[in-house]
Amino acid sequence: MLPSMLLQLELALIGFVFSLLTFVVQIALVIWTYSDATDNSSHSAILWALVVLFAPLLGVVLYLLLGRDQR
Repeated sequence: MLPSMLLQLELALIGFVFSLLTFVVQIALVIWTYSDATDNSSHSAILWALVVLFAPLLGVVLYLLLGRDQR
């Protein structure tokens, strides 16, 4: 019984670490998008940050394709 409890604890810990890393990467993407949009976009930076917050992968792709002004 004890080895199975240890396995469950290890799996829970791995899941927690993965979730925490995913959360940190998502917040970093939102911060990067906001700071980049304030300098390189004529659209609202907070709007792009919200798009990336609610749809992380699609939001970043949309921002890179549509949100940045062409130089």
